[in-house]
Amino acid sequence: MMPSPVRQVRWITIVAVVDLILLIPLVIGVLTDSHGLAPVLGPLHGVGFLVEVLLAVRGAAERWWGWWYPVAIVVTGGPLGAFLGHRRAQREARAAVA
Repeated sequence: MMPSPVRQVRWITIVAVVDLILLIPLVIGVLTDSHGLAPVLGPLHGVGFLVEVLLAVRGAAERWWGWWYPVAIVVTGGPLGAFLGHRRAQREARAAVA
């Protein structure tokens, strides 16, 4: 069953929120030179990033939104690009449904 474009944007946002929750302690650990969580949080953040990119690429391939969205996610390292492009992707997804 094919998810709707609007639902796809929602999933990208959910994954981005979880990814950001994982990324914050990872960055704090790097800044404070406390790398104890990095072996656990690093790979989890990496998986979240890949899921965000794959969902955005799928939507772009389906022409639900432009290729700018996966590029924004890749360039910003994940959550930031997903959040910054959310409204525009949502508008384009709703237009694709109509």
